[in-house]
Amino acid sequence: MMCEKSQGEVKSKQQAAAQAGKAAKAVTAGIRSKKSSKVRKSATFHRPKTLKKERAPKYPRLSAPKGQKMDQFQIIKYPLTTESAMKKIEDNNTLVFITDVRANKQQISQAVKKMYDIACQKVNTLVRPDGVKKAYVRLTQDFDALDVANKIGII
Repeated sequence: MMCEKSQGEVKSKQQAAAQAGKAAKAVTAGIRSKKSSKVRKSATFHRPKTLKKERAPKYPRLSAPKGQKMDQFQIIKYPLTTESAMKKIEDNNTLVFITDVRANKQQISQAVKKMYDIACQKVNTLVRPDGVKKAYVRLTQDFDALDVANKIGII
C-alpha cells in the first residue's frame, strides 16, 4: 500500500515540475510570441479575394423575355418611286427601299426575301441627309425587277 502512494506522489511531482517548466518558458518567451511581419513588396494594397457566392434571386427581374422588335415589316418601310428609282428598276434590275436606320444589309436582304419571295444578289445602303436609310436591292438573274415592281404595286 505504501508503495502505491509513493508512486502517485512521484507522478504528481513530475507533473508539477513539467507544468512549472512550461510556466517558466512562457514567462521568458511570452505567451504569444511576436509573429514575424510580412514583407510587402508593393506600394499598393489589394483587397484579398474572398468567397463570392452565386446569385440566387428570389424572383425574376423581367416578367417576360423581350420580343424581337425588328421584323420584316419594321425593317422595310416602303419602296421608293422616284424617277431615279424607276431608272434603277429598268436598267440595273434593282429595287429601292426606304428602311429602318438600325437595320443592316443582311436583315434587309432577309426581309425582302420574306416579304416578296425574291432572292437578292447584293444590297447597298446609304443614310440620306434627312436621316433616313435607303437600300438598293439588286436582284438575281432569276427575278426581273419590273415584274416584282408590278407585283408590289410600284408601277
